[in-house]
Amino acid sequence: MILNKLHIYCKMWKICYTLLIKKKDRPIITYDIQEGSVRHIFKTSIQAVIGFSALLSQIQSQNNIDFLELKTARAIEEIQKISRQKNYEFQIKTSLEKDAELKINPSTKFFRTENIWVDAEFYFYGILKDAGGKSKANIKIDTSDYGYLSIETGEEFLKEREDNLLYKNYGVRATGKQNIDTGEVDTKSLELVELIDYNPKFDNDYLKTLINKAKNNWKGINADEWLLNMRGGYEA
Repeated sequence: MILNKLHIYCKMWKICYTLLIKKKDRPIITYDIQEGSVRHIFKTSIQAVIGFSALLSQIQSQNNIDFLELKTARAIEEIQKISRQKNYEFQIKTSLEKDAELKINPSTKFFRTENIWVDAEFYFYGILKDAGGKSKANIKIDTSDYGYLSIETGEEFLKEREDNLLYKNYGVRATGKQNIDTGEVDTKSLELVELIDYNPKFDNDYLKTLINKAKNNWKGINADEWLLNMRGGYEA
């Protein structure tokens, strides 16, 4: 029983730490278990407390977690799962006066709505930094738009590659889940469709060729009249 409680404590610490603030901006947080039903006290900066308080208030008022960023929604879902598995009630609040208190118990339903996440296809571009994986074969690509992404490949894909993949620019075609309301990508659902050789080198001669072709195609056409016609006769 002691080990089980310790496991719950550690899990709660990790979940709440995730909720407080994004990883790159997280302040130092101290943690104290006090006597009572099991009271977890997190001590951190006032800025983190204010942000967390606003988050709790919004979850409480909307009574759902669909509006949350994916990592935060997953953290709330994890608390909800623990509540149902162990028949626990969690009361989450901050030290601010008149602060909202979020209660999560076996009767609450803080889970994401499944139908807002749909199957989608994506293209990512970046440097492939790692390939392999102990339990699931994957590649890890460092992108400028989405950061460091792990994309499941399957073992056969990596076995068949004779060339060294690491530290080269690639385009990655992948499938995964996307939120139809926010456009957010579920980066943990990504699976490889195709790895594309990608060379972002600027080719000035190729650009000039395209410009010359376009000039010939536009000969005799009044660009202003064409644009006005495309707008339906309305000036911008």
